[in-house]
Amino acid sequence: MKKILIINGPNLNLVGMREPEVYGQVSMDQCIGELRILFPEVTLDYFQSNIEGELIDKIQQVGFDYAGIVINAGGYSHTSVAIHDAIKSVTAPAIEVHISNIFAREEYRHVSLIASACRGMICGLGLSSYRLAIESLLS
Repeated sequence: MKKILIINGPNLNLVGMREPEVYGQVSMDQCIGELRILFPEVTLDYFQSNIEGELIDKIQQVGFDYAGIVINAGGYSHTSVAIHDAIKSVTAPAIEVHISNIFAREEYRHVSLIASACRGMICGLGLSSYRLAIESLLS
């Protein structure tokens, strides 16, 4: 069975409560549950941290054994060379996701420092971004 890790960065533990006009009202727990139903042939693991080093540790921990990584690094997408380097250091392909359309938000969100380390990016499609990323990794 293929393994895919979904990694969420800072403040994404509050999805469903935080700024519902931007992030919606569905929690990540609900989203992960729905994804596990949609992809029964995949072992979907989930990890969230507000700490940059923990995200890097997790990427390194699974990055040579998993079929792929779906990563929403949150604000670290726009600031972390270290997460970029961690993604580049492992063999598992990564898809960057954003729940909101980062290009329709504040200008500082328009640049992703991790994008060039990833196979692709999906943004602005709400929690469906995670489903689409998994489909991409499976194709």
